[in-house]
Amino acid sequence: MNALPISFEFFPPKTPEGAEKLRVVRRALYAWAPEFCSVTYGAGGSTHEGSFATVREILAEGVPAAAHFSCVGATRERVRAQLAELHAMGVRRLVALRGDLPSGYGLGGEFQYASDLVAFIRAETGRAFHIEVAAYPEMHPQARSPEADVQAFATKVRAGADSAITQYFYNADAYFRFRDEVHALGVDVPIVPGIMPITSATQLLRFSDACGAEVPRWVRLRLQGYGDDVAAIRAFGLDVVTALCERLRAGGAPGLHFYTMNQSAATIEILRRLGLGGAAVDG
Repeated sequence: MNALPISFEFFPPKTPEGAEKLRVVRRALYAWAPEFCSVTYGAGGSTHEGSFATVREILAEGVPAAAHFSCVGATRERVRAQLAELHAMGVRRLVALRGDLPSGYGLGGEFQYASDLVAFIRAETGRAFHIEVAAYPEMHPQARSPEADVQAFATKVRAGADSAITQYFYNADAYFRFRDEVHALGVDVPIVPGIMPITSATQLLRFSDACGAEVPRWVRLRLQGYGDDVAAIRAFGLDVVTALCERLRAGGAPGLHFYTMNQSAATIEILRRLGLGGAAVDG
């Protein structure tokens, strides 16, 4: 086992070829003995079948699986039925999110916030699930203020969350400040940093602009300066993300959660550089 707990996130593949590729990626990453692997859940439950199928595969491979579970647009009856389905599958960890609706839909549903979902899961299932919630060290893009965002996080934890995984970030100070601010409110659950390896400048900058994650100006300019030099972008990205992980580990982060984007090579190289063990496999 790793001295520092690690976990991996995947998204449900859309094609049989994608599913087979993800199996190869998972096998490579399992060498690092992840605490669990999580599977995302599309807007409005749009990837429900694919998400649950991927969760089943991970469980069958002998690895704990965490199912993302969003509530926007959902009814209590649907959530109750899906909780029962997941529990019957052997899932014991959920990532409880408000989630996004597909474009063109109104808010709808019987849950307004992730804290409502967390409270409902606890009321319905007791301690049957370990509940993860999301944290935003650089503030949720829809929060009114940083203070309101910290309070919203505290509300989710008080509703029954066991731990949290952050949105990815590249500024360690933002993580440490967020952690200290929620601790000052008496919230002391583990807050695990979400780590996004850098393999494509275009993809990273597009994702970051959409979700409100800050790419520091010096990183953005270096990435843009490399143009189409994929090897240089990847080498620079490995240096930046490994240094970030080192600082987080030194500062007492309780684990690292890697947003793999269904790839293994960059995550494996970062883990190797961190000296976290694992076998000599690649994918």
